[in-house]
Formats: sequence, structure tokens, C-alpha cells
Amino acid sequence: MPKQMLKLARTGGATRDLALDIVSHGRRGPGGTLRLGQAQIEQVQRTVGRTPEVMVKVSGGGRDSGTVRAHLKYVGRHGKLSIDTDEGVEIQGKDAADELVDDWALDECRGAHRPKPADGEKDTRAKLVHNIVLSMPAGTPPEKVLAAAKVFGRENFELQHRYAMVLHTDQAHPHVHLVVKCEHEYEPRKRLYIRKDTLRRWREQFAELMREQGVAANATPRQVRGQTRQPLRDPIHHRLRAMRAFNQLDGQERDRRTAPSPSRFMRRKVLETLERLKGGGAPLDDGKSAMQNTRDGVTADWGATAEALRRQGREALAAQVERFVSEMAPVQTDAERLARRWERDQHPPTPTRSRSPDAPNR
Repeated sequence: MPKQMLKLARTGGATRDLALDIVSHGRRGPGGTLRLGQAQIEQVQRTVGRTPEVMVKVSGGGRDSGTVRAHLKYVGRHGKLSIDTDEGVEIQGKDAADELVDDWALDECRGAHRPKPADGEKDTRAKLVHNIVLSMPAGTPPEKVLAAAKVFGRENFELQHRYAMVLHTDQAHPHVHLVVKCEHEYEPRKRLYIRKDTLRRWREQFAELMREQGVAANATPRQVRGQTRQPLRDPIHHRLRAMRAFNQLDGQERDRRTAPSPSRFMRRKVLETLERLKGGGAPLDDGKSAMQNTRDGVTADWGATAEALRRQGREALAAQVERFVSEMAPVQTDAERLARRWERDQHPPTPTRSRSPDAPNR
């Protein structure tokens, strides 16, 4: 049974996820004095020491066998990469995706033959699979990412949900694409549901598995680290990356290539921000108060952590915690961030020419 998400009351009646409280897992001694255990101290050390963070995310999921087949072919690079299955074997080739779809009997799942909605209508069909990505920062040995992913798959899905995975090393950060069948293998009415607390638990688990591989890894909510910017969805991220790569080419190379299409999502956000700058629409700081409330709660929890560490004789770590908090960037909405970047682009600083000390005065 998944753990229930707890909420903590805050000043003014606001509530916040318990997972954002750094000290939530510490023990209270006599008189309510907080005492951190060794595991909590190690977590604090990793966080304030800026240990690389793992990434576990759901990138989508097919609602019919054709979509699942296409995704498996994509992650397998149309037969060029081997696919690790839940049976401990590797399959490769142009027919590998077809073999998996047939072996998993996706066409026999409940609701598999519901018609696809018309254009513009919401797709309410149940997913047949979840597409999950397990990733580590650049420089991580790819073979260790795959080894940790294999253990992750066994511990979470073995003898319950069919799954397969592929390691990708074509980008700076090694990552594993994990495809998991939603329907339980022996209890068809039982399905795999992925909630926010599920992802949080998986991140912590994957970080621990990476540490078992000898790789420094951490898993903390971005708010705890002082990050306020929401991560972009994969298609938007890929489009922006393609645009950046194209703009970094020299002029002749750009002339020989076709420019990638701009991101309509980012274009819309920029236009909305410009409209706000003109005084129309919602203010640039719309939603900032809620973000600031979260930051205030996180800051208070870090303060309580520093106090507990000092009581336990961890003065150096307590001081490191306080430096970590002081270095957090100010809370900023996406609209404010875009507006400031646009203003910088419109009014770039004038370059100053250095004058030789031997140059004559004019």
C-alpha cells in the first residue's frame, strides 16, 4: 500500500508536503528536542554538499499496442540497441519491439480496443504501459546506471508487471528508458498507478541503488535545494536543445541545414510575458506568494536542522547548512525570469575597451 501524503500546518493556515521538511524524519527526545539519526545526517551532508541528484520521471505511456510498439522501436533505436527484458535476456533487432508487444499480450488488456478519440478530444483510454526514465548527470559511468536500473526493475516490478529497459548514452547524461506494463501479470484488475509520492519514493530508492554502485547520488525535492523553476516537459526540452545546438553552429554549417522549428510553448510564454510588461494580463509576480511561503517553510526547517546539528556537536555541518541556505537564489516566477532575460537582451551592457597604460593621453 502506498504511503499516504502527510501535510503540515503552517502559519496562516497554509499546508505543505511533509516531504519538504528536512527534519520530518528526525526523532524527538525528552521535551520535544529534535535529534537527527545517522541516516538523516548523511542526507543533510549530501544535500548541502550538492551531491548529484538522480532523476526519475514518467515521460508518457502508450494507450494502444501500436503506440507502445513505436516507443519500443524508438528507445531501441530501431534495432540498433539491445533491450534488457524482465526475464534477464537481451533482445535486439528490428523485430524486438514486435516480440515484446506480443509477449506482453497488450492487445488482450482491458480497454485495449477502445477507439482512439477524434482530433481535439481528450484521450481517456487507460494506459497500457508507463514510460519511465532513470537518469544521472554527465560523467556517471553508464554501466552503473544500467546495473542500478536492473535492480530497480526487479525490486519494484518482478513477478507483478512486465517490463523492459534500454540504456542510452547518446547524450551527456546516461539514462535508462524503462517501459512497464500497467496491468498486473496475475491480477488483471490490479493496475500500476504512479503518484507524486510514488515518484519521490522511486527517486530515493534509485539514489540508494546508485550509491550501492559506488556512485555519489542524492534525491531531494527541488524546493529543499532552493530551486523554484519547474522542469520543462520532454518535447519542449528537446526542441530547445535542438535550437541551441543549431545556433551554436557556424554560419556556413547553419546555411547547409534546416533550422529546427521554434517551440510554440516557449513562444507563447514569451508573448504572454511581453504582454504583462505592457501592463496587460496577470502581474509578473502572480503566484509568487505561494512560492515564497514554501521557501519560508524550507528555510525554517533548515534552521531547525542546523540547531539540532549544533546540539549534537556537528558545528561544521551546521555552519555548512546555513551557508547553503544563504546561497539560495531569490524566489522568482517564470514570468519574472523571462522578463529580466528579455530586458537584458534589449539593453546589453556596453563593452569597455581596455586602455594600454603606455597609450598617450588625448
